Amino acid sequence: MAWDDKTEKAKSSEGDKYVVLQVVLTEKFLGTGSGTASLTNLQAAINKQAALGYRLHTITTSSSGSKGFLGGDKIQATMIFERID
Repeated sequence: MAWDDKTEKAKSSEGDKYVVLQVVLTEKFLGTGSGTASLTNLQAAINKQAALGYRLHTITTSSSGSKGFLGGDKIQATMIFERID
């Protein structure tokens, strides 16, 4: 698969069997748990792929520590979607 320098994403073709996406979730400022906007972004990414004919096959997460004073943790969700034929 080729890399598109303009969009900084892997180029894909319309008939790809699998799609891989990453979404970053951030903790609330001075709170715990992911913020509502982060969960909305995750849900939107999943629903967009479902509308294109893909189903969520696998999801993994990785966490990084706090970035700076009063900053929250960041969680990176990597999702693999499989085309429903």
